[in-house]
Amino acid sequence: MSYLVLARKYRPRNFAEMVGQGHVVQALSNALSSGRLHHAYLFTGTRGVGKTTVARILAKSLNCVGADGQGGITATPCGVCQACVDIDSGRFVDYTELDAASNRSVDEMQSLLEQAVYKPVQGRFKVFMIDEVHMLTGHAFNAMLKTLEEPPDYLKFVLATTDPQKVPVTVLSRCLQFSLRPMAPETVREHLQTVLASEQITSDGGSLRLLARAARGSMRDALSLTDQAIAFGAGRLDEAMVRQMLGSVDQSYVFQLIEALAQGDGAAVCALCEVLRAHGLSAASALEDMAGVLQRMAVCQVSAGADDDTDPDAARIAALAAILPRDETQLLYSLCLHGRADLGLAPDEYAALTMVLLRLLAFKPAAVLAAGQAQTQEKKSLNSPPPASPPGKRVPVRDSAPAEAGVARAGAQNPVDAVRQEMDLERDKQGQQTEAPWQGEDATEPVPAGDAHLFDEALQPAVAAVPATRVIGIPVRSASPAAPEPAATASLEPTEEGAFWHAVVQPLVDSGAIQAMVRELALQSQLVARDEGLWLLRVERESLNQPANRERLAGVLRTAGHAVDLAVEIGRVSDCPARRNSAASQGRLDAARYLIESDPFVQRMVREFGAKIVPGSVRPL
Repeated sequence: MSYLVLARKYRPRNFAEMVGQGHVVQALSNALSSGRLHHAYLFTGTRGVGKTTVARILAKSLNCVGADGQGGITATPCGVCQACVDIDSGRFVDYTELDAASNRSVDEMQSLLEQAVYKPVQGRFKVFMIDEVHMLTGHAFNAMLKTLEEPPDYLKFVLATTDPQKVPVTVLSRCLQFSLRPMAPETVREHLQTVLASEQITSDGGSLRLLARAARGSMRDALSLTDQAIAFGAGRLDEAMVRQMLGSVDQSYVFQLIEALAQGDGAAVCALCEVLRAHGLSAASALEDMAGVLQRMAVCQVSAGADDDTDPDAARIAALAAILPRDETQLLYSLCLHGRADLGLAPDEYAALTMVLLRLLAFKPAAVLAAGQAQTQEKKSLNSPPPASPPGKRVPVRDSAPAEAGVARAGAQNPVDAVRQEMDLERDKQGQQTEAPWQGEDATEPVPAGDAHLFDEALQPAVAAVPATRVIGIPVRSASPAAPEPAATASLEPTEEGAFWHAVVQPLVDSGAIQAMVRELALQSQLVARDEGLWLLRVERESLNQPANRERLAGVLRTAGHAVDLAVEIGRVSDCPARRNSAASQGRLDAARYLIESDPFVQRMVREFGAKIVPGSVRPL
């Protein structure tokens, strides 16, 4: 007797044996039990999830007569009557399966519909099952529309497709559509355990997890891979053999790669990639397994204990989730997903794998890799003298110590006042000196037109040397008139309640406790009054005054220690956190502009060479 593959041997014979499609089974069972039968059904889903199986079970349910020959339409076909046996064996005359992938023209469709005028010969219903219906031509669809809409009482249509988007809406509107879902790896693993127990084949949990993940939601693929694994392992399944058969990367390598990336160890990453090359393991499989581990790490980072405790890798994944920051986890996950497309473009897939992994070290959000080097370079740059200027170039150097002292003495004054005080202290120290420190005997010599760029080069260190408020100045000559300054922000009228509300809201915004519309409600509102258990806010925009936003903001306030309810009214707002933040930002900008405009070197450039400060090129840091 010839061997029957597992996918055919263990094909479900009734709805009770269906796995992972409870939503479809329940709907069809209830319809059959109540007699509410539609004339056309459409089953959609990826390969190997049970579309053809459901169609055959439905045909048996419609035509089953029971073991005693007296039964009717049922949700539990007996499987022993002549109709059930013939449908299972594929020789029931009133059940027709048409493969639309190879019979897609209008002629084949017309030939099928010609049989619709004849009543069933053997069964209760005539069932037409059209598989891969999306492959039919437009004329074939048009030919079946009328019959599909109003078929005879004894005719039922069952359509199946993996691509419902290609099915015309005129066909979709005439059918009851059921979407069969891809099966979860846990569901596939449990079914494989049942099948292997029936076959009396030994297996371990690791091998079944590998097969379940490799099936990608398809039970038929899982059973086919299991057949292959049984042959590969000579009648037994263990993790090492299955991993070798699938070409999967050992999880220990995946964990070592992620740990090396978390520690910023580029040498270890390169060494591990060479190990994968030496063992002939797939680079694409390595990235795929890494993406799976990173996804579980991201879940652990936001929900402790959400991972499967029965998985032996759960403890290692939880440990990696603790050492790799959340933003780097998300970045590495994205790199692994998009890096698989780069493997085919590179001449060597292992070199491409190395580049994909090293890309994280080049763009680490926390700059862990370069933190030590950056600190060392910063110390050297502070302690070493500035580089010598080339002959013929005068680079201005300013002593920043007095200015730093002046700012330190300014304390917490207004930024503009602090800058003015620093400038006054510098003038007192210089006394009657009228020349800038970089001016000399030849300071007034005319500058040739070809050397005009020297002043642009000299301006940058002059601006960078001002320590009172760190600013960025872009000394670009503008031939066009300066653009007008932006209009001033809405006026701020400080109040005591406004200061209190700003002190409450700003920490919530900085910590990310409030987001989106709730954050806008907090920033754009003014605290008008505080009573015991109730605070009154005022906003200018009605769109912010939504009950859901108020409740969420009140919930965050309660978490922060303010057990109050919120009431919101519409009116003029004069003091809100957003205006206070804008006023503080404007103050820093004014201070930066004052620094640039008051600098003697800048004033000289403007006076003697017609230079202009480009609007918007100065901003505080």
